[in-house]
Amino acid sequence: MNSIFSIHTVRFLVLVFVQVLILNHINFLGYINPYIYILFIALFPVKNNRVVLILLSFLLGLTVDMFLDTGGIHAGACVFIAYARPVILKSSFGMIYEHQSIKFNTVEFGSKLTYFTLLTVLHHIVLFSLEIFSVSRILLILQKTLFSSIFTILLSVIVTIIFSRKTK
Repeated sequence: MNSIFSIHTVRFLVLVFVQVLILNHINFLGYINPYIYILFIALFPVKNNRVVLILLSFLLGLTVDMFLDTGGIHAGACVFIAYARPVILKSSFGMIYEHQSIKFNTVEFGSKLTYFTLLTVLHHIVLFSLEIFSVSRILLILQKTLFSSIFTILLSVIVTIIFSRKTK
């Protein structure tokens, strides 16, 4: 229990610092940013309490918001994907999720990619809708969502491949 708590604490802190200190300064082509910090929500254990995940997601988003002075948009997007996560898990993994036996290191790549894609696109749609907050700018919201999602998904897959533990 203690080692699991410390692993998630370290993951939380490392992802926030990498996001704030490195990734938010990329701004590729003026509007494409990777948001790798959502990996904390994506990789949070399935068997843990859902309320704990929602509270930690709010804390994660609020921490990023405090560093970026963005007024709560990251917290809102994080809480939304934490709330929607069971539906995304069920649609991505099917019966494995039903039996609460998901181990992200052992699932097939296609299911993992579907899961990361759904989670990332939902996060980015909510994030950019709250940031721009104008229906007349829907094309800009969709453009930012598409390109930032591609960048975030690629980085998420690379990070999970690099830092995954090999199981025999």
